[in-house]
Amino acid sequence: MKQVTRVLIFLVILVTGCGAWFKTELTQLYHTVRLFDEDVIVSNFSNMKQMAPTKIVRRSGEVYRFGEHQRLLPTYFAYNDRYVDTDRWLKETNTTAMIVLKGNDISYEEYFLGTGEFDYRISWSVAKSFLSAVFGVAVEEGLIADLNDPVTDYVPDLVGSGYEGVSIKNILQMSSGIYFNEDYSDFFSDINRMGRILALGGSFDEFASTLTRYRDQGTYMHYVSMDTHVLGMVLRAATGREFIDYFHEKLWSKLKTEGDAIFITDSMGEPMVLGGLNLITRDYLRLGKLYRDNGRLDGEQIIPEQWIETSITPDEPHLMPGPRDSAKTHFGYGYQWWIPENADEEFMAIGIYGQYIYINRKADVVIVKNSADRRFMENNYESMDYAVAAFRQIAHSLAEDMVTN
Repeated sequence: MKQVTRVLIFLVILVTGCGAWFKTELTQLYHTVRLFDEDVIVSNFSNMKQMAPTKIVRRSGEVYRFGEHQRLLPTYFAYNDRYVDTDRWLKETNTTAMIVLKGNDISYEEYFLGTGEFDYRISWSVAKSFLSAVFGVAVEEGLIADLNDPVTDYVPDLVGSGYEGVSIKNILQMSSGIYFNEDYSDFFSDINRMGRILALGGSFDEFASTLTRYRDQGTYMHYVSMDTHVLGMVLRAATGREFIDYFHEKLWSKLKTEGDAIFITDSMGEPMVLGGLNLITRDYLRLGKLYRDNGRLDGEQIIPEQWIETSITPDEPHLMPGPRDSAKTHFGYGYQWWIPENADEEFMAIGIYGQYIYINRKADVVIVKNSADRRFMENNYESMDYAVAAFRQIAHSLAEDMVTN
């Protein structure tokens, strides 16, 4: 990797010196290769608009204001029959922001590692849950008639690819059977190849058409980020509109956000709906609150309640929480939402390197955590289990606090 970086530095210097073609693309490629390096990862995650082309979705209307009732986090939480120091966990996972909402009041809000409350933080795969929200609106409007229809009914450009004949539902549930290497630590993986296409000026639509299928659909939960882009292609075809416009009208203009939304795009201007969303942390919290409250905000039904319930309810054995031979994870999965083991009205949006929206309806709690955790993938993503244990302890402590007060 260091050798690749040196070559790219040389190319950038060479092109800059010539004052010539591809300067922007090579600079973007250099930043892409160094995106997760230890010395720059925190800064990069708050400055993605400098790394790639972007489109802005402007906020509009009044701002929803949270109340405030500050409480301390629990000192420890239990994980695998031992106690973990909460402050140490926050530090070791390179937390950049965390907010806890109890009811309508923020009980904890802190920013770390030199970042601030108005930093625009990259969502990574948390963006998938935002895509799911507006997809549900299109279904409710009858623009997508049947989730069992093949995606190629809407996107004929995928005929001949691995997606031919794959149902919309199986793609929503990460069960497409598409071969895709999601290993961020592998320079030659599909996810990193996609990143280099982004940097050098390629099309995600074209990239999707090159993928092949290696399993029967609907039998195995295999996380394929490009599946979410295909859902975006379906949404564009079904609505006859650009994703940005539909997203603004159906969600962003109604969520009463503080900030704009910034989407990374490919060279064709198509938003990276699978992971390119950038928001301030309190605006991630607003989506979490919306889903906790069954899709309603100030009396308006923004996301259909039935869609939300279906989205967070696994309905096939390969999607159920718990160890199974039909998935590499023990987390359950719905329509672009994760469900932890032994969930008690809990579900989550999760992004690589430690981005979370944790929702606990029973406790009336939402927790958002942004991170730059380079150890996120270690030991088969055990960091996700630590996070669930911490979030549950925080929610439990707030419930106890309400009883004692």
